[in-house]
Order: sequence, then structure tokens, then C-alpha cells
Amino acid sequence: MAEGQERGYGGLTKMDSTESRWVFQDDSEEDGAQSSLESEEEDNGEQRLIRTGPRIDSFDVEALEVPGAQRNDYDDFTFWRSIVLVLQTLGVVFGDVGTSPLYTFDIMFNKYPISQKEDVLGALSLVLYTLILIPLVKYTLIVLWGNDHGEGGTFALYSLICRNAKASLLPNQLPSDARISSFRLKVPSPELERSLKVKERLETSLILKKLLLMLVLFGTSMVIAGGVVTPAMSVMSAVNGLKVGIATVEQGEVVIVTVTSLILLFTVQKFGTSKVGLLVGPALFIWFCCLGGIGVFNLIKYGITALTAFNPLCIYFYFKRSPYQAWMSLGGCLLCATGSEAMFADLCYFSVRSVQLTFVLLVLPCLLLGYLGQAAFLMENPSQNEQVFFSSIPSGTFWPVVVIAMIAALIASRAMTTATFSCIKQATALGCFPRLKIIHTSRKFMGHIYIPVINWFLLVFCLGFVATFGSINEIGNAYGIAELGVMMMTTILVTIIMLLIWQINIFFVLSFLVFFLGLELVFFSSVLGGVGDGSWVLLVFAAVLFMIMYIWNYGSKLKYETEVKQKLSMDLMLKLGCNLGTIRAPGIGLVYNELVRGIPAIFGHFLTTLPAIHSMIIFVCIKYVPVPVVPQNERFLFRRVCPKSYHMFRCIARYGYKDVRKEHHHTFEQLLIESLEKFIRREAQERSLESDEDGDSDTEEEESCSRILIAPNGSVYSLGVPLLSEYDCLAKPSSEASTSFLESRDEAVAEAGKSLESELSFIHNAKESGVVYLLGHGDIRARKDSWFFKKLVINYFYAFLRKNCRRGIATLSVPHTNLMQVGMTYMV
Repeated sequence: MAEGQERGYGGLTKMDSTESRWVFQDDSEEDGAQSSLESEEEDNGEQRLIRTGPRIDSFDVEALEVPGAQRNDYDDFTFWRSIVLVLQTLGVVFGDVGTSPLYTFDIMFNKYPISQKEDVLGALSLVLYTLILIPLVKYTLIVLWGNDHGEGGTFALYSLICRNAKASLLPNQLPSDARISSFRLKVPSPELERSLKVKERLETSLILKKLLLMLVLFGTSMVIAGGVVTPAMSVMSAVNGLKVGIATVEQGEVVIVTVTSLILLFTVQKFGTSKVGLLVGPALFIWFCCLGGIGVFNLIKYGITALTAFNPLCIYFYFKRSPYQAWMSLGGCLLCATGSEAMFADLCYFSVRSVQLTFVLLVLPCLLLGYLGQAAFLMENPSQNEQVFFSSIPSGTFWPVVVIAMIAALIASRAMTTATFSCIKQATALGCFPRLKIIHTSRKFMGHIYIPVINWFLLVFCLGFVATFGSINEIGNAYGIAELGVMMMTTILVTIIMLLIWQINIFFVLSFLVFFLGLELVFFSSVLGGVGDGSWVLLVFAAVLFMIMYIWNYGSKLKYETEVKQKLSMDLMLKLGCNLGTIRAPGIGLVYNELVRGIPAIFGHFLTTLPAIHSMIIFVCIKYVPVPVVPQNERFLFRRVCPKSYHMFRCIARYGYKDVRKEHHHTFEQLLIESLEKFIRREAQERSLESDEDGDSDTEEEESCSRILIAPNGSVYSLGVPLLSEYDCLAKPSSEASTSFLESRDEAVAEAGKSLESELSFIHNAKESGVVYLLGHGDIRARKDSWFFKKLVINYFYAFLRKNCRRGIATLSVPHTNLMQVGMTYMV
């Protein structure tokens, strides 16, 4: 299987060792291995390492040397640490699904009161099998395994698909990205023709790429909408318990208490997932114990007839007696599974095993007992179909349970809020959401984040929902729409992963898709029936979020493609000479741009507007790759731009979508310079090897066939063309050229050592002179002959988003004295 995986990926295979080695090979060893020499397609005109078969460039060569990833995971925890993890998991992941008994039966019997005991059994049977099929079977047993190295949510699924097939619309992918140790490709094997066809279809069809992106954006917009409606629903349903305990409490007072509780909730959100999760975890544990205990009490008090609801025939008879009532109750029934998507989206905070075990051993049994107890109560008290949970509480424990329920509801509200933070961070990293300030609340676990703008954005809209609807019956339908939108998108994306990555039997894939998507469409048809009651507001809200994300992705794609078309040619740079047509002042200039290849057009503005340019120029591209984490020692890739005397380099700083980009600028500079020195030393070592080959080879043809590189995974690379050709600007006086073939090998090595030390000394001197960040702000405007809709989107909507988003350099604390900015507008 491993061999098939290595062959299946047409370009590069993943390296498992820390270094590659140079070896010599006789002609007898090369039988059947033909060297295919292909010229460099880049502007810099350098010749470089060529693999027998697919071509790779110097970025890919440098990527051969990266070590394995050091994952900071939850694998080797002690018993006490496991207990703490379970409490944190309860406090963050299961609050939403844990509070669903507060309102599920209320919504189901809101429009159609109970007419007979069999209706209660039918509704209970619907709830029990919904809990078993959606949270347990679909999410806990299947979807959780579709995580992206511990990261969950719709964008994590999208990232996983993009990493195994080039399905991203942003054209900045490089083969060297697959060299990142955390990439961990599991590509389709040649034996599975179906997987290869799916991969090829995704990569070649622009329509499928756009459709896939739209599905992901729709699912994400529903997650954010759920982050708005979940707090409103959970908190108000808990506060409604006051109306049962105090007869004089009116609905208006319930709304006031709800608003106050929500303001308090979003205020403490900034203290972080670990702190809040550990604090409220024990409270939620008590809540689940209360839920199960009350259920057992009601089963003992009112009889165990409710247990017959485990017979699925109860559902059949329920629909047979009153089909329309049963169909309308499906919207309320789905609310028992709310929070299922939060289990997956919040996976970045905890391990898969901790979520699975906590749900199976604690959460699910308590939920089942809670619903069984409520049904037993309703069968004996059919008229009390409002506030069912609070009415079924034993009188002696009413107020303690109400207090615990309110605390649990506040905890539940955090589940979708933290899931929203996680999804937005993923969307931002993959170019589908404007950049925002992200605060990492844990030094140990990088997935624990807090986004202030989104936090207050959710609070404002959540308060608006509470004030507008004022009742859980109206909010409940909107809640169901948001949950189902995410569930359906997850089903489709996991199906693609089954076909493309898991490569399981087509029968199981089709069974998963048809069964769960069909089930969710039936639920969706029910909640759509109540859209006219006010749920359309949530759909409009989700549509606005969808348009924001799509416009940002569309504008970013146009901007990047335009920058690629207008990049500076290498011929122009060579004509300017080593001084670039200006004065080279001491220091290092970090030119920030979004191009992964070529010289950006914005650099021409620097040359024409500045009287001098720095003695060393490094084009820095901050790039997010579709992996959660890029290890620190794999962060930077370098390439030399122009001849050696120009002192110009291309650097790609690669980040995963879970990586913390909050380095101090001195730390960033130090890491960058260290990586550059490593690159230069490797380059010098390679030149020395090429020099040795020149001395041993009798003919040029023999030389081209005698050098190969064998990677640790067995991949063979031929060095038919030198990795780095000699440059004219580097030439010494003519005596050096005239005696180059007469010098001994020791003299050549000594000269190479002097050249290496000279360049390293030059870098140190340049760094001591200072590092300046040269920022080029490229904006785009639609051409005059463009369609009106394109002008509206680019000139107004995208321009507004770009103007108000966070600058990419904002994550580095760079003093203003070290910044220099130039603006440029592209016509698209």
C-alpha cells in the first residue's frame, strides 16, 4: 500500500528521514534508468536538480532536508491528566447537545398538543434513533475520523481534499508543499481506479472546484449562524425554568435575564478554552448526572413503558396515525442532535479518543435516560407539554437543578462559539475570510483561540435574535435550519473523502451518502415548513456571510493572478545590473508579497521611487499551506534570485492554518537569517560536489550520467544539469578564468570556502546594519469595460473588506521606523 501511495502522486513523495545523501553510480547500476533533462521554466533562468521523470525545483530540493514533525498531541497523558481532559471536553464540546433536553419535547409538541400516549412513544422513538444515528453513528464513529490531523470542521475537510487533489482555486500551490512532514499524504493508489478518477476529475474541472468551494462556504456560514442562534436558544430555554418555579414571572422578564446572561457569557469568552473549560467542566458533569438521575426517577415513578420506544415500529405507527403532525415534529426532534457538528468543529481542542469515549460512556447514556424520563412523565401528564423538563423535576431538587441548568446552558452556548472561532481561523488561512485579529489563549495548545471581533459580532446578533423572536418556539426552527445546513455539507464532504482518501468499498460510500443525506433532507423539509414564522432571518444572515466569504476569495484570486501576470521579467533585472540601477545601501530589505514565484511588480515601484535599495533583498511570501501545523525547522524555503552578486533571495514562509503567527519581529528575523545561512552552506556543499565531479569526469556526457541523488525513501534523482550554474557577475579577474582547468582540487575547495565565508560575513554585516520591512500594498480595480456586477463586487465590496481587514504584517510587532510602504493598483 505504501508503494502504491508513493507511485500514485505524480510529483513528489513524502520524506521520512532528516537528510538526503549524494552517491555515485556506475553505468551498470543505471540500467533501465534514463535521465530526462528539462529546462527551468522560471524567470530566474537557473538550472537545477532534475528527477528522472517529474521535474522538481530548488525549493523541492531544499524541502528534502526537513525532519519529521514534532506533534504536540494528547497521546501520552497520565491518568489525572486524562480526567482533566474529560472535564475540559465536557465543558467545551458537549454543552450544546447536553442541554437539548431543555427544549426538544417543547418544540415537538408546540403546534400539535399530545392527543394520546402513543404519540409520546412515537416522538420519543424519533428522538432516541436520531440520537443514535446522527451524533453517535455519523459523527462519533465516522465523521470524527475525517479530521485533518486533529482539526475538525468544514474547512478542515476542505483542506484535506485540497491536499490530496488540487481542488483549491487559489493558484499558489507548489510541489514542495508536499514535502512538509505534517502533510502526511495518503494519495490514491494506482490499484483503485475509482479514486484516481475522482482525483483527476476534481483537478481538471473548474466547475467542480467552484461547487466544492461554495458547499464549504455555505456550511461555514451555517456554522457562524449556529454560533448566533445557539446561545439564544440554550440560555432562554434554561431561564424559562423561572416561569415554572415562580408563577409571577412573565416572558418579558425572561428576555431581560437572558440578555444579561448572554452579555456575561461573551464577556468571559476571552479567558480561553482551557481555563473556562476546566472551570465549567465539573458543572457540566454534575448536569449530566442530574439529567440521568431525573430520568431514572421518572421511569421508576411513572413506569417503564417508555422503554418500548426502542422498538422502531413506534415511529411507523406515529406517522401512520397523524403523518402531517409527525412530519412537522421532525424539526423539533432534530434539536436533540444539536451540537453534533460542534463535536467535530471543536475537535482541534481535544483528541478524537477523548471525544468518542466521553460521548459513548457518559453523554449518550445520560441523554437517553433524560429523554426516557421526560416521556414517562408526559405519558401520565399529557397536558403539561410546555417546560417539560422543569415540570418533571422532583420538587425537592427543583431550584438546585434550575441553577445547574442555567450554568449548563451558558456552557452550551460556548460550544458553537468556539467552533465558530475555529472555522473562521481555518477559512482565513485558506483565503476565504478577511484577516482578523486572533488571540491564542493557551501557550501549550495552539488550537485554543479567541477572535474579539467575531465574539462581539456574535453577541450583537444574538441579542437581536432574542429581542426579535422572544420565544424558544420561534428560535427553535431557525436553530434547526442552521444545524441541518452544516450537517448536509459535512455529509457531502465526508463522502468525497471516502472516495478520494479512505478508498473504502463503493457500497459503503453510497450507503453513507444515501442514508444520511436522505435522512437530513427529510428533516430539512420539515424545518423549511416553518420559514415563514421568522426563520428566514437566519437564512438571510447566512446568505450575507456566504457572500462575504465568496467575494473575498474571488477578489483574492483575481489579485493573485494579476500579480503573476505582471511580475518583473528576469531580462529587465539583468539589464539593471548588480546595483539594480540605483545605490545599494547597507542592510537587509524584506519585501513582502504574495507571489510564490517570480519578482513582484511592486518591487519596480520601490526601485523607481527610492534613491537607494538595500544591499541584500529577500522577497518574503507568507503562505498558508493546507496542513494544520508546519514545524518550525520547516518554516522557510529559499531560492537565489538573479546571479550571486545581486544578493537577492526568494523566501517562502509556510504556515499551517493552526500555526501561531505571533512571533516578535526579532525572532522572525533570527529564524529567517539562520535558515538563509543553512541554504547557502548547502549550496556551497553542492558546488563542491559538482567540482569533484568535474575533476573525475572525462567527458561532459559521462558527467551528466554519473551524478544522482538517492533520497531516504528510495526516490532516484539525476544531476544531469548542475543544480546551480556559475554566474558571470561572480567571476574573478581573468587570471582565474584562464587557470580554472589547471587549478588543483584543493585550491578549488579553498576558494569555495573563502567564497562561502565571504557571503556569510556579508549577511552578518547586512543584518547588523538593520532590517527594514518593505511592504507593497497591491489593490485591484475593475477595468472600465468590465461588467457592472464585477465593478460593484471588486470596486466596492471587496475594496471595503480589504480596507477593513487586518494587514498580514500586523502579526509581527514591527516598529514603524522599520516599515516602508508602497501602494500599487492593478486593473483586473
